[in-house]
Amino acid sequence: MQYVDAPPGYNPAVKNPDLIIIGAGAAGLMCAITAAQRGRRVLVLERANKAGKKILMSGGGRCNFTNLHTSPGHYISSNTHFCKSALSRYTQWDFISLVEQHGIEYFEKQTVNGLSGQLFCQQSSKLIIAMLLDECRRAGVEILLNCEVKAVLHADATWPDKGDQASRTLNGSPGLPTGPVPVGGGFCLKTSLGAFTSQALVVAAGGLSVPSLGGSGIGYELATCFGLRQVPKAAALVPFTFTDALHAVCGQLSGVSTEVVLSNRRRSFREDILFTHRGLSGPAALQLSSYWLPGEGVSLDLLPGRTAGELLLNWKLAHPKTLLRTQLDHELPRKLVLELQTLWWPEMAATPLAEWPDARLQAVAGLLNNWQLKPSGTEGYRTAEVTLGGIDTRDLSSKTMESKIPGLFFIGEVVDVTGQLGGFNFQWAWSSGHVAGLAV
Repeated sequence: MQYVDAPPGYNPAVKNPDLIIIGAGAAGLMCAITAAQRGRRVLVLERANKAGKKILMSGGGRCNFTNLHTSPGHYISSNTHFCKSALSRYTQWDFISLVEQHGIEYFEKQTVNGLSGQLFCQQSSKLIIAMLLDECRRAGVEILLNCEVKAVLHADATWPDKGDQASRTLNGSPGLPTGPVPVGGGFCLKTSLGAFTSQALVVAAGGLSVPSLGGSGIGYELATCFGLRQVPKAAALVPFTFTDALHAVCGQLSGVSTEVVLSNRRRSFREDILFTHRGLSGPAALQLSSYWLPGEGVSLDLLPGRTAGELLLNWKLAHPKTLLRTQLDHELPRKLVLELQTLWWPEMAATPLAEWPDARLQAVAGLLNNWQLKPSGTEGYRTAEVTLGGIDTRDLSSKTMESKIPGLFFIGEVVDVTGQLGGFNFQWAWSSGHVAGLAV
């Protein structure tokens, strides 16, 4: 593999490869490895200054690279059956085997409810990137960094200057690609490092999430220009924000974490939440954000698995002289209890449980089991882990990831397949990249 931090005008050795991949992230690198191992000449174009930036930052720097419990039920898509083929042809066990071949130590995350199935590197996510780049080197893949794709020319679709009614360019960049016009359905790409042609083009450019790590809309622009349909996009696996009185409450509780059940009318997740200066984060909030619609409320159960009404009445009988906050201190973080006291029973703060009317205790219990919150929104793509929606799977083959344009493939996050939190999105990247690599 030639791995180049290329200066302007650099001409790579693989000038006219069989395959060009846009994006050197998880899906793009897996596709490159698979295709090159089949003898294909592969060129990967990456707009960032290094490959795999999102891999590097994931999982707190340890990369939650897959999940032992990967199955189609952990994915969101307009076509829930679409992901089945790729996930079955390259499974979590296949990627784990690759990790083990490279001697990378890993562990399964432990949660309050037991083992989660989430696998992380024991040391650093850098090892996953090193593994992928080593596989690329062995297979002869070439990767160009700092390479911005500006326009694409196809035998059946051209994009000249902006404003020309015949076609369009990417990012408003003027000028047609230079070099030979591709034949037989091939592609010619105009980039910041020159023009390249290939018979097949794989778009693995990721989604709109975390633009600081290279996320962009180029994959969606390409799909639009080639006439592919798209499912509306939204930030997913992202913290909730609040602008009402709860905003101040969250600020006071910033850094406090506790296990809850967070739910809406469609889904429910029992995991930790984390209060932040802007709202709610943590696994439960991130999970539910993928199923949340703007304007709707969510329900927060602070005592999951417990009937708060029975619990509080039992405390009244067993500990009549104690205060409610004293008993709740055994169940919830003290800082949270004090904030709830200010919100829900300030006038009873110094009242022993024996003097509480049962109806008043039941009212507080109802809030503990069903605290109704209404997020004003989410933190958006800036901090979202993935992009919900994307290229409509009706225009893609589930077996190969090829679009209705022959030779044009879309893989990874840009496709309308979004995993839940816990390594599922990386597994989709490995699986979709692998099956495309087998087909190009």
